[in-house]
Amino acid sequence: MNDKTKPQEKRGGWLSRFAPGVRKIVSRRDTPDNLWVKDPDSGEMLYRSDLEAALWVTPSGRHMRIDAPTRLKATFDGGVFQSIDTPDVPEDPLKFSDGKSYKDRLNAARKAAGRKDTMAIGYGSVGGQNAVVIVQDFTFMGGSLGMAAGEAFIKAAREAVSRKVPLVCFTAAGGARMQEGALSLMQMARTTLAIEELKDARLPYAVVLTDPTTGGVTASYAMLGDVHLAEPGALIGFAGPRVIEATIREKLPPGFQRAEYLQEKGMVDRVVTRADLPRTLGQILSMLMGGTRAAA
Repeated sequence: MNDKTKPQEKRGGWLSRFAPGVRKIVSRRDTPDNLWVKDPDSGEMLYRSDLEAALWVTPSGRHMRIDAPTRLKATFDGGVFQSIDTPDVPEDPLKFSDGKSYKDRLNAARKAAGRKDTMAIGYGSVGGQNAVVIVQDFTFMGGSLGMAAGEAFIKAAREAVSRKVPLVCFTAAGGARMQEGALSLMQMARTTLAIEELKDARLPYAVVLTDPTTGGVTASYAMLGDVHLAEPGALIGFAGPRVIEATIREKLPPGFQRAEYLQEKGMVDRVVTRADLPRTLGQILSMLMGGTRAAA
């Protein structure tokens, strides 16, 4: 039985018996929070560096969403390209607030992404064919279409015309940006007119539909390409499947609005894995530009 009158020996486990210097050497090291990524399909924990090397495609085949800098680097040959600045636009013209001001939301998104808005533009060689590439980044306010995105698309189209090269657009959006109201909806018409400038110059316009591409983006420049490619499993549509089911009160068929289903129905020309996109785009664009390289 312990004598409560005696001072109790401080307990600290076996490691406490070592000298402080030794304890410091064998102490637990801090592990980065982002070292592992969970596979959304299998639940398996994947090493982040392995995922990056695989272009963020999991062993189960899931094409995870990637940001604009990663997309541009993966698309251009050798990851080398010339960055093209996007135009400045008026901020918060409607003085919109949904409990938090639009300006505050923009500032937070810019701080997280390190750029002005959802669109990023680059020029370089894609599969051996020079092209202007514009990427819509879903991580920036859901890739929402606003004035900045519309102006960026027009800038990209005109850069392609001035350089006499094709335009490639990677789409990813939840729709129009509600904080800009009718001004965001106007971008659907303005981007359509920019595509007409490409057609007048007899230059190809290719679209790569990534997960997700919905709303006003699908209703405009995402579906006006000369060729439509899509990444495997990408959700592509106007309204989401849950909204459609609630509206028509019917169960939708398996795979509805997914890239493979839309290829079967003729809405998508081809479903292409991320690793094969640069080569496939290069072959198609070269052919459309009158080159001699055969399409895959």
